Amino acid sequence: MNRFKTISILLLLVVLFLKLEAQEHPNLVLTKKGVALIKEHLNQAPLFGKTLYLVKEEVDGAMTQGLAFPVPKDLAGGYTHETHKFNFFILQKAGALFQITGDERYARFVKDALLQYKALYSSIGVHPAERSYARGKLFWQCLNDANWLVYVSQAYDCIYDWLDKKEREDLNDKLFRPMADFLSIQNPQFFNRIHNHSTWGNAAVGMIGLVMGDEELINRALYGLPMDTMDHRKDNDGGEIQIKNQSKAGFLAQIEHAFSPDGYYTEGPYYQRYAMYPFLIFAMALSNADLDINIFKFREGVLIKAVDALLNQTDSAGKFFPLNDAQKGMSYLSRELVTALSCAYFYGNQDPALLSIVELQGKVPLDGSGMATALAIAKKETKAFNKKSMLLRDGPKGNLGGIAILRNKKNGEDGALVMKFSQHGMGHGHFDRLSFSLYHQGDEMIQDYGAARWVNIKQKDGGGYLKENKTWAKQTIAHNTLVVNGASQFNGDVQRADAVAPTPFFFGSDKEEYQVVSAKENNAYGGVELHRTMFLLQDAAFSTPLVIDLFRVRSQTEMNSLELPFYFQGQLLNTTFDLNTKSNLVPMGASFGYQHLYTEASAINKEGFQQLHVLHNNKFLTLSTLTEKNDVLGFSRIGANDPDFNLRRDPVFIISKNKQQQAMFFSAIEIHGAYSAVTELASQSESQLAGMKIWVDTEAYTIVQVKTVHGVTWTIAIANQSNVRKEAHEQQFDGQTLRWKGPYYVVKN
Repeated sequence: MNRFKTISILLLLVVLFLKLEAQEHPNLVLTKKGVALIKEHLNQAPLFGKTLYLVKEEVDGAMTQGLAFPVPKDLAGGYTHETHKFNFFILQKAGALFQITGDERYARFVKDALLQYKALYSSIGVHPAERSYARGKLFWQCLNDANWLVYVSQAYDCIYDWLDKKEREDLNDKLFRPMADFLSIQNPQFFNRIHNHSTWGNAAVGMIGLVMGDEELINRALYGLPMDTMDHRKDNDGGEIQIKNQSKAGFLAQIEHAFSPDGYYTEGPYYQRYAMYPFLIFAMALSNADLDINIFKFREGVLIKAVDALLNQTDSAGKFFPLNDAQKGMSYLSRELVTALSCAYFYGNQDPALLSIVELQGKVPLDGSGMATALAIAKKETKAFNKKSMLLRDGPKGNLGGIAILRNKKNGEDGALVMKFSQHGMGHGHFDRLSFSLYHQGDEMIQDYGAARWVNIKQKDGGGYLKENKTWAKQTIAHNTLVVNGASQFNGDVQRADAVAPTPFFFGSDKEEYQVVSAKENNAYGGVELHRTMFLLQDAAFSTPLVIDLFRVRSQTEMNSLELPFYFQGQLLNTTFDLNTKSNLVPMGASFGYQHLYTEASAINKEGFQQLHVLHNNKFLTLSTLTEKNDVLGFSRIGANDPDFNLRRDPVFIISKNKQQQAMFFSAIEIHGAYSAVTELASQSESQLAGMKIWVDTEAYTIVQVKTVHGVTWTIAIANQSNVRKEAHEQQFDGQTLRWKGPYYVVKN
């Protein structure tokens, strides 16, 4: 630790001591000022009033029925797990109701529950389930114990001044301080990571420290434990818990290392959604404590940027793109985002576009930020949240790859092309560099599988990650990216993948007619260079933007096999190539995910322009590709070697090339038309593409063309080695000379 940082921490501790000496409660999320604001404007904010009514009904029902405090024994989804989880949600809400209504029934309810937990906590050891790298006490893992403390610390704060001094000291000494020490000192491998688990742990220890006025706990939460307390146990998914070259820990280090300058979270949007609650709820508490940290300006306001980045990583239905480990269907309607949006509005720049999402959520948090948001909505200050095409950089400095989102220029909610070239994502990452997914009107047309997990469903391995998450969902063949020699990227080694990142090559979204993203990956396979470029062409010839996909591969030695999968959804209608269907289904391979794919049909392809047609949710999709002699086109289906039916039986189209040292995959994807099951009529069911051509594919340049049935041609040129925007290029093809500046060029004829 350098001298400047040491002085800064000492000054913070002096400020902290003076603030804690003078504090009154509530002082975390709800504050005296916030409660006064709520009471003053309660009749002027219908959305807040609606939320308050619903919360009161829920808590009153729980009080009538009474809470249970079973001895912990179950994994996620089991009775004891779900009971203690229900309890911490209810207690947090009951504390807020006490402050807002002044009804002491809620304070007594919280107090009685805390006394029960004091007795229970002192009587139990670590959780009996031995599955976690950091076993909790109330729950099977420390993560859930931290969840409990984050929520219950808010309830405790709301009744803190209502309790007498002896009661507070008793709870501090026998429940809250022991729990804070357990989550930190006794489990440093949980507390000192750069990971969503540790974010919850840091927030839990820091928040209860603020309530108790405990300087040591607050300092521990902000700066972590000494790094020599770390060990090297495995996490729940088998990855090393210590991050490469990690030299910092604690809440401030989480903000420094887990987010890029654009607000992208390295574990992906699903876990960013989960982590935003402890990030923002503890940040609110720190801001309310006025400790001179200026937390919402820290790293140029990255916590507020993160909310905007997260909202942009959703489809038109508000569902998060399922990058890395993610359960599909999670959306910005989640409870974490209810808190995050009001917090971002109140502590950010009062962006009225956030209010439109709050209106969709239909609720606000019962605190000052929730009241401010509800008042703004009541005053009709809402504006639409317009999703845009964007490049979200990854890495603390924004130099470790990223993801690109290309959207329909006419209607950003209509669809999205998402290309992923980010860091691995630590233990929750997948081996899927240069993969993509395609969305249209709330539907996945070309899908990312997400995670193999059924969260909190006891029947599916206690709600945890299934073994198929490793053997299938993380593997390269499970994604829409190139597989070389039948193996996953980095041979499935997380540490190797974490050590390097892909290279963004260029990105452009300023043109009305087209948008583009290009990235390279030169480390995933030894001696192999991968380069993918994707365009979104927007023209009246197509009802939705046309996707152009150029995937180039170069190797120092001949590659035995190259396989590029496209995980389409829906019903295959027909193909322009003949298929040899298999009467006996056998797995495609023995490892790297191939053991979970059945080969259903294949064809040694005729050279040239080929298409397949699909109907999904009454929308047509045509995938066109340009093939060479001896290319193999085939259809497979997930489900082999899956005796417990843990995997979805989804189809995949695979383009294969063999025995090549360099290759180019040239494809196009078109979403068009509609089918009505009521009228039984199809509209625009035919593709508008008539042909594709590769004119040039050298180390320096690639030039391709696509042609419509009406004779319109688009020519696309790429400078493969230079992404300098003003550099001049010249290339001859088809008896003409093409001249342009910059790394790419698109012209319509």
